[in-house]
Amino acid sequence: MMPLKMNRRQFLGSASCAAVGSASLFSTLMNLRMANSAAAENLPISQLSANGLAGGNDYKALVCVFLAGGNDSFNMLVPRSNSEYGEYATIRADLALPQGDLLPIDALDTDGRTYGVHPSMPEVTQMFDAGQLAFVANVGTLVEPTTLAGIESGLAKLPLGLYSHSDQIMHWQTSVPDKRTGFGWGGRTADLLKSLNDSDVISMNISLAGTNLFQTGTTLTEYSVVPWGNGAVQVIGHDDIWWSRHILKNAAIESMLDLSYQNLFDQTFANSTRSAIDGAELFASAIEGVPAFTTQFSDNDLSNSLSMVAKTIAIRNVLGFRRQTFFVMLGGWDHHDEVLNNQVTMLSIVSQAMKEFQDALTELGMQNNVVTFTASDFGRTLTSNGQGSDHAWGGNHMVMGGPVRGQRIYGDFPSLYEDNPLDTGRGRLIPTTSCDEYFAELALWFGVAPGDLEAVFPNIGRFYDISSEETPLNMLANLSEQVFIPMVTR
Repeated sequence: MMPLKMNRRQFLGSASCAAVGSASLFSTLMNLRMANSAAAENLPISQLSANGLAGGNDYKALVCVFLAGGNDSFNMLVPRSNSEYGEYATIRADLALPQGDLLPIDALDTDGRTYGVHPSMPEVTQMFDAGQLAFVANVGTLVEPTTLAGIESGLAKLPLGLYSHSDQIMHWQTSVPDKRTGFGWGGRTADLLKSLNDSDVISMNISLAGTNLFQTGTTLTEYSVVPWGNGAVQVIGHDDIWWSRHILKNAAIESMLDLSYQNLFDQTFANSTRSAIDGAELFASAIEGVPAFTTQFSDNDLSNSLSMVAKTIAIRNVLGFRRQTFFVMLGGWDHHDEVLNNQVTMLSIVSQAMKEFQDALTELGMQNNVVTFTASDFGRTLTSNGQGSDHAWGGNHMVMGGPVRGQRIYGDFPSLYEDNPLDTGRGRLIPTTSCDEYFAELALWFGVAPGDLEAVFPNIGRFYDISSEETPLNMLANLSEQVFIPMVTR
């Protein structure tokens, strides 16, 4: 097995996403599950029932692309109709994109309004018009349906730390904006559905960005891999190549792992370390057997990460997976200045990487089994600070994949004139679609039963009737045809 090596660029890219830090390595490789029940706090996962689709032989994956820092997404999706564009251009001022530069999209069901995409995103435009991608407009963290009058009266319940990077990243990944919790909605979903998988040598939650809340559950956390080589992160001191000259040291490690310990922590540590070693060897060996894709991935961190996701999906049967989540991150979106120049490069990277990933999935015949979605800290102010834009609230996002009812803009795209009914100041827009609705749609497709939604999303009942025959956004095809079979209660 080849050793994990990294050049300076790879090391810096990994470090910037907190991908292989000591906390990540400890969390992922050691995966101390002894805290299972004690850590459950207010999210009683032990009471959840696992739910699978009829037959249980299908494969589904959710891929979260997190744009860390707060993407200025009202320059990603822009109104092109003359009157709506005029409002946009007025409030955005020096941040407005020229109307003629926008890439037109042929959106369905827009009540006569027309929209365009940032000129650096031709691949996204192509996938949208082909029905492979959709936008979700003005999404954000909400504790309850919120109005400007409620905010001004002081009666509205607002997310903790609104406009704060750390708090809003937490809320997007946990979907519990009225509490600070250590469990993510992807992790809670995985706790529910892990029994659908045939093996637990490796966690069903695969992260290309190290430790994250999104994939942290009470029984499962993320398994970190890196976007180069065979992807596997070896336990330091136990690498067949690095330590081939240190037979005695390897033997000592093996001896310690084979012992039985009376102390629960010691035994759990040994078991988890053994599991990490076995998992790394299994993962590396399987990845090395994946043939090269015909699709050419660009040489950047996001494309390389999504390439590794595609390779991991290719070995799903070897690893024993029917359900997987993936977490990928691209940082650097906190554009308080140079937003226009930065977005030219960064939105181009996102657009190319998403198209490359979808093409690779098509090569694998898995284009209808994977849904990729974007997330970010928050949207940004519509008004300019003179150099860029600042922290705000609602923003626009993308959902891609064969199951997506594409060529549509879901939710309510807001009016963009200053002091409109959603404007809390400087164009900080109250979201018209909650993260709960956005994520619940994905979770239902993934296999969470409607009756379990409130355990995964505690506030979903404030935005969506779980007994409804309609899904929250009607965004994913064939959801109504799914048959959920209750399985053993945990």
